[in-house]
Amino acid sequence: MISDISTVDYHAGGEPFRIVTSVPEIPGATVAEKRVAAMSDPEVDGLRLLLCSEPRGHADMYGGFIVPPDDPGAHFGVLFWHKDGFSTACGHGTIALGVWAVQNGLVPIDPTGVTNVVIDVPSGRVTAQVSASGAKVSSVDFVNIASYVLHDEVEVPTSRGPARCAISFGGAIYAQVPASAFGLAVDVASLPALIELSREIKTWLNPSAYAAHPLDPRLSGIYGVIFFDELGADSDGDLRQRNVTVFADGEVDRSPCGSGTCARIATLHTTGRLERGRTFVHSSIVDSTWLARVVDTTEVAGRDAVIPVVTGRAFRTGEHRFVVDPDDDMVPGFVLR
Repeated sequence: MISDISTVDYHAGGEPFRIVTSVPEIPGATVAEKRVAAMSDPEVDGLRLLLCSEPRGHADMYGGFIVPPDDPGAHFGVLFWHKDGFSTACGHGTIALGVWAVQNGLVPIDPTGVTNVVIDVPSGRVTAQVSASGAKVSSVDFVNIASYVLHDEVEVPTSRGPARCAISFGGAIYAQVPASAFGLAVDVASLPALIELSREIKTWLNPSAYAAHPLDPRLSGIYGVIFFDELGADSDGDLRQRNVTVFADGEVDRSPCGSGTCARIATLHTTGRLERGRTFVHSSIVDSTWLARVVDTTEVAGRDAVIPVVTGRAFRTGEHRFVVDPDDDMVPGFVLR
């Protein structure tokens, strides 16, 4: 295991993102292949565990390893990780990486004021369109891969009764259900119950055909459960919702969730609630708010799909140097949840 690790940390909408540039060599011709290799590599996976686990991290830590892109068409690649493994997509991380790439001079600032940072992720090629005046970043548009509905409505049994979930792909697969279906709301008081419900829903769905990706089995599996509250329309008539996304094994996204937001607008567009060009105002459990919209439509695997854009911001929170003492008997660490 590497004994001296430097990281740059950001948050996007309140959700942490820890960036690591010095990573052991990972085999694979593409980022998708490198993700599969990383999961079984003791050194790479050990580094993930070290940075997620206490005392260096926590149960809801998130980050990414910078890796080479699939080809010269992208600036770099990234392997997204959390306490339970390596994810296929991450919108908040893409927003943070766009800011990081511009602030560190990895991608020169475009004089037009909008700099495209092109990133290869396990689910495909995405772009962070970084709006800046000089070196000051004002916002980032996360342009995702095509997103689409897999199943309109699936009834899932839970300890609080049956729930009707929509299942959509936004770089990862998300089940979506109103919190009110369980007599709950998207708030801190309901959070423990929502975490347990997410585990129940995933446990039931993941062995089923409902969790299968239609083209790439590496993308299969329910990554997160999105619980949402309807907030009506704002003064411009735009749809508003508040959500909390519980991903992996009970991890809580503090942000509105980038790839989850893409899954939501795919669902909302397909069901006629979000027209192309209209804005979706999506808030998180900590009241951070991102804007999302459909900029184009396409077709994937015989399904109607959308090209989504999510607008958010990210901020640097620190630069860290982590060390591993050879006598430390608590490496890689622990999590208490």
